[in-house]
Amino acid sequence: MEIRYAGGPTAVLELGGVRLLTDPTFDGPGEHPIGDRALTKTQGPAFEADEAGPVDAVLLSHDQHPDNLDRAGRAYLSTVPLVLSTGSAAARVGEPVRALPNWTSVDVGPVRVTGVPAQHGPDGTEHLVGEVTGFVLSGEGLPTVYVSGDNASLDVVRAVAERVGQVDVALLFMGGARTPLVDGYLTLTSEDGVAAARILGARHVVPLHFEHWAHFTQGRESVMKAFASFGDGLRLLAPGERTEV
Repeated sequence: MEIRYAGGPTAVLELGGVRLLTDPTFDGPGEHPIGDRALTKTQGPAFEADEAGPVDAVLLSHDQHPDNLDRAGRAYLSTVPLVLSTGSAAARVGEPVRALPNWTSVDVGPVRVTGVPAQHGPDGTEHLVGEVTGFVLSGEGLPTVYVSGDNASLDVVRAVAERVGQVDVALLFMGGARTPLVDGYLTLTSEDGVAAARILGARHVVPLHFEHWAHFTQGRESVMKAFASFGDGLRLLAPGERTEV
């Protein structure tokens, strides 16, 4: 499996000859309105949408927040054959977005993509943050890969582990995101990321969505410190960097 990190939640995954892209965010730095407030992007992607190359599908954790789907990311969706996401995203965005309910699967070539739960904040905040999903990728002779999406709940990670078993690679959205909308973290902290990796028995962890937005409370140094005992299992990529796992 090869992973190329663009920045924020965006990465290109190559697995079993299939190319997938997570949460497209290709805008440059600036303010991104959301309701009566705004999220601030502090750094643009390491490569533009047209440099990502053709993909077989986009894995979109959710569409309602600009740090997971920005303006250029929305335009990018119209160029791909398939987008797998939440029912809410399918209803709001339309084609080519397809709802992938929890524990249902679709095959993209030899890769089976399964929708799994995600909780974008503390218990009881779903009505504020909206619907979010994660993904598990699997296939004959392929590694099992967990893509967390914007999940803040270790109980959700445990539920995934109980259904899926051990994973080979965990792409964990971290950063300990916080906004005035919710009293608590909206994504995993670095320490929670370590706990999630242990719960999943992950051999490799690739952190995503921990930098390039002002509402993250933890960044690269925090990830490195928390995962110090994880050794070579941590693949902390620089923007634009590739790794094979």
